[in-house]
Parts: sequence; structure tokens; C-alpha cells
Amino acid sequence: MSTPHPDELQPEQTEGFKVGEKKTLEEYQQLDQNDESLRKWKESLGIGSGKSLSDPNDPRKCIILSLGLEVGGRSDIIIDLSKPGSLEGLNKNPFTIKEGATFRMKARFKVQHQILSGMKYVQVVSRVGLKNKMQEMIGSYSPNTTDKPEYETKFETETAPSGMIGRGHYEAVSKFVDDDNQTHLQFKWSFDIKKDW
Repeated sequence: MSTPHPDELQPEQTEGFKVGEKKTLEEYQQLDQNDESLRKWKESLGIGSGKSLSDPNDPRKCIILSLGLEVGGRSDIIIDLSKPGSLEGLNKNPFTIKEGATFRMKARFKVQHQILSGMKYVQVVSRVGLKNKMQEMIGSYSPNTTDKPEYETKFETETAPSGMIGRGHYEAVSKFVDDDNQTHLQFKWSFDIKKDW
């Protein structure tokens, strides 16, 4: 599979949306504490509860811990990204998905050091020269704490192609990127659509 043009994996921008001013966690914690709606918003981000789990020796803002594939009636396929070689294995060992099956991807991740703003998942799937791009908003998250040691997000349910034309080998490039256009993980993977599991 040829490497996609860098523009192909660029997240789409929402017209009129401007990335907010960056603040430290301490600045967010000190925001008007008498404002009930602001207090609830900070709670929804997990600001101010629990002890920080950020590793001072690891500069990454977001660490993708695992990727998974959920298919109804079958055991989840989980790729533990803490294992050496796990990303390389994604491209060499394609997932098999039965034609017409419904499935969804999921990710577990950890945020550290500062607020992660507007993380998105962008994916380009290609087969015989045809490409299909999808993007899913994951959201904004505060650094993980002892009260919330990690996050999990599940993507929209998809239906695998079916029929002779839909069956075959597919290649994909995916990335997790935030509002600052910082890529937290980019990887190649592949899957096969088959008549049966």
C-alpha cells in the first residue's frame, strides 16, 4: 500500500470553530469557583478530583493504550499497544471480518500533563486504488488521575461490505490527532472481508 498523501489524514475543520486559549490545569482549577455551570463543566473533564498519574519522565500528552474491535456475538479483538511490535503486527496480521457483519472499533487511552483538546480519529481505507476517509470526534479530556486512571472511547458502529465486490483485502492508515494538530498515534493496519469468520 502506498503511503497516503499527508493531506489525506488531515482532520476536517468545523467552520467557524476556533481553538480556545490554552490554560494550565492550575488555571482551570482556579476559574470562578462560584459558577455552578463552570464547576460542572470542570467536573465533566475530571479537573480537580484525584491525584495526577502523569509521568514526569514521559513527555507525551496522550498515550493510546490499546485498540479493539467489537463484533456482536464474538470475543473482542484487543491489541495491547504496550507490547513491543504490536503496531507492526497490525499491518502484517489482518483482522478478518465476515461480510455484512456489524462491528465497531474502540480505544483505551491515558492523558497526562495538560488538557487534551478536541482529539479526533481519522482513517483512510483503500482497496484497489479506491480510498475512503472517515473522521470521528473523540473529545476533550483532562489528565488522568487516581479517580479516573484511563479513558475508553467506542466509535460508531459500521457494517462490513458484502457480496463478491465487497470481499477482499483492505489497507488502512489511521491517526489520533488533537486541535493543535499534534498526532498522538499514526499506524497502518489491514483487514480482510470474507464470506465467513
